[in-house]
Amino acid sequence: MKTSPLLPPVWVSTPSELKRLADDLRTQSRAAVDTESNSLHAYREQVCLIQISTTRHDYLVDSIALNDLQPLSTFFANPHIEKVFHAAEYDINCLHRDYGFQFHNLFDTVIAARILGHTVIGLGDLLSQYFDVQVNKQYQKSNWGKRPLTYEQEDYARLDSHYLIALRDILENELRENNLLELAEEDFKRACQPGNGNGKSARAHWERISGHQDLSPRQLSILTELCSCRDLIAEQLDRPVFKVISDDLLLSLAHLAPHSSSELEDAGLTKVQVERFGSGFLKAIHTGTNAPLVVRTRSKRPGDAMLLRLEKLKDWRKKEAAGMKVESDVILPKPMLYAIAEHGPRDLDKLEILMNESPWRYKHFSEAIIKALESKGKPKPTSTSQ
Repeated sequence: MKTSPLLPPVWVSTPSELKRLADDLRTQSRAAVDTESNSLHAYREQVCLIQISTTRHDYLVDSIALNDLQPLSTFFANPHIEKVFHAAEYDINCLHRDYGFQFHNLFDTVIAARILGHTVIGLGDLLSQYFDVQVNKQYQKSNWGKRPLTYEQEDYARLDSHYLIALRDILENELRENNLLELAEEDFKRACQPGNGNGKSARAHWERISGHQDLSPRQLSILTELCSCRDLIAEQLDRPVFKVISDDLLLSLAHLAPHSSSELEDAGLTKVQVERFGSGFLKAIHTGTNAPLVVRTRSKRPGDAMLLRLEKLKDWRKKEAAGMKVESDVILPKPMLYAIAEHGPRDLDKLEILMNESPWRYKHFSEAIIKALESKGKPKPTSTSQ
């Protein structure tokens, strides 16, 4: 598709400019949205830029300069204005976390592309495929909290929303042609709900570090203190924790429990890290060595009957997905998969209750799901992470 030259984006950094944007959005039937955050450059991630595109303008909202973004709350909550996102989950979680926005009426181009069986769903790839537009990905990891932004950053940011409305129209037509629009709309509706709102797991920090399972209770106690020390340093420096010291190095320190600066270097820390953070980590190791032992969180293991049902459902889902040429979770999303496996419905009425958020899936798959659950089979090793 041939594209026209782009007009300069409209920069929004004052309350009066924000009001004009909000007034314009009230006249729209749809608008495209994206955000840029600073998770790679700050201890506490925040939304630093909001890109909003209508059919006439690309707006760049400077959420660093603006203290109050509530004029946009009506836009996001308005059920009569469609908000077009690409991979909405992250943006919605961030906007809800920072501003408390609620969302209604959404079109997610990633959800649409996955339902259509696209194997490559990155925005840059889709823009290249449909519009012959090349996006310079070098700005993807920019420090969006730093001002002023360069012309190149602004241009990169506006491209994340500029073509979304046109892309949305193409994908909607493909969904209609394949009788999949109803399914997509059900998933769009579920996507309007923010997750936990802070982007972080509720588990303790040490429980989120891959490899902690191999440590002894004493080593876990040391790891707990090391995590707290790293968090404090990262907060003081206002940088992500991984830019203080990596998870792998923390595991190494917890395992070896060094007692001197030289032993910290032997464990893998650089001279600069030892000079800047060494005393804090040595103190944390000493505290962890003498602290009460950490108690591991025990997750409840599913019963054998549920595991068997889960395996049957996964086998059926995989075959169905192969037939539709989509990923397995398009057929049955993980929460629905686990709810059905847990409750093990034996009739369509009970299954309909579990699938109430997706009438399309119930209509097309309910009988096959009941049949799969009733099939004979023996328990197989299964991963509950799928």
